[in-house]
Amino acid sequence: MDVTAADPDTGPDLPDLPGTPGTPGTPDLGGTPGTLDTLDRRLVCALQVNGRAGAGRIAEVLGISPRTVTRRLTRLQGTGLVRVVRTPATGDAGVGALLLRIRVLSGSAGGVAEAFAERPDVPSVDVMLGGREVGAVMLGAVTSGTVLPGAVLGAAGDRDGDRPPSGEPPGTAALTGTTVHAVLHAFADAGRWRSGDLDEAEAAALADPPPPGDGRGSVPPGGPGGPVGAGGPDELDRGLLARLGEDARQSHAMLAAAVGTPESTVRRRLHRLDEAGLLRTRVTVDPRLLGLAVDARLWLDVPPGRLAAVGAALARHPRVHGVFATSGPANLMAAVYCPDHGGLYRFVTGTLGPLGVDRAETAIVGRTVKRAGVPRRAPGPVAGPGTDRV
Repeated sequence: MDVTAADPDTGPDLPDLPGTPGTPGTPDLGGTPGTLDTLDRRLVCALQVNGRAGAGRIAEVLGISPRTVTRRLTRLQGTGLVRVVRTPATGDAGVGALLLRIRVLSGSAGGVAEAFAERPDVPSVDVMLGGREVGAVMLGAVTSGTVLPGAVLGAAGDRDGDRPPSGEPPGTAALTGTTVHAVLHAFADAGRWRSGDLDEAEAAALADPPPPGDGRGSVPPGGPGGPVGAGGPDELDRGLLARLGEDARQSHAMLAAAVGTPESTVRRRLHRLDEAGLLRTRVTVDPRLLGLAVDARLWLDVPPGRLAAVGAALARHPRVHGVFATSGPANLMAAVYCPDHGGLYRFVTGTLGPLGVDRAETAIVGRTVKRAGVPRRAPGPVAGPGTDRV
């Protein structure tokens, strides 16, 4: 009898994840990677609903003991498989961001992806299947060409001191083309995606009341329900938000020690920030652990008169973790998780087909380098508590 499988406090060994294609120990394309067990997946979904929910509250909703919740979450977070981070509060935070599709020579994608991942204004970087394209999200209002891939690679080279005598930024010779899409409207973003491992009643019991304002977490500083102040968050607030951007589940005591202020002050400040809608959280987890082995970007051409309706319909789909109206050759981009390539085919034919999409280009993520500002953990075994391993 497998004792660890029968004891919810201990749980089964955490699964090994596949590494980079072409490296030892990596299964061929289409191989089935390990997944979390049912209880771990329900805990991940609970954190997706409320990233700062306490162990007692989660335990009550899921019908398990607080000890089980604490041990399971400690294991998942301690091994780096699951992280909870603070994410921008407004639903339109992505508007004005750039979605970059950077085409590179074979064998160059890794270096280009790492150069972008080093930037704090680039929260997401992926290498697409085939290794000839890097996808990246760049935040902030952009009005000049200074953020083009050549400039990013040049800045990285300047820091490393390896700019060649020709003056050409290192790595730019590997670029074969770039397509830049500006986000015009956000129908849905990854911070609001849920794995679906809780039922509606459980999710409702865990969710905090929505912050005042537009219902999406967007509250002007000093506006209704936003006592942060007309000038926005002050230095202490920003310090707390920065810490929560690294780990949103830090306790009040840990935050107080980090910023050098009494715990009671931290509690009051977090309450104020929460009321202002500034404590929105996001779970970063490899979707393969949830049984979703395929992550794809669908670049769509939609008739302008149907753009809003199609975007809203895709945003409601449980497998879609991002939908944005964009400038450029495609006017809508949808990011979708599927269990396998067959599932992606069924999504394209069964979901996109009836929506009246004129054209769809599908790009599958081969390797994630960075998500939500968090570099993806390198594959390989890492010792965990007790008998656990990853």
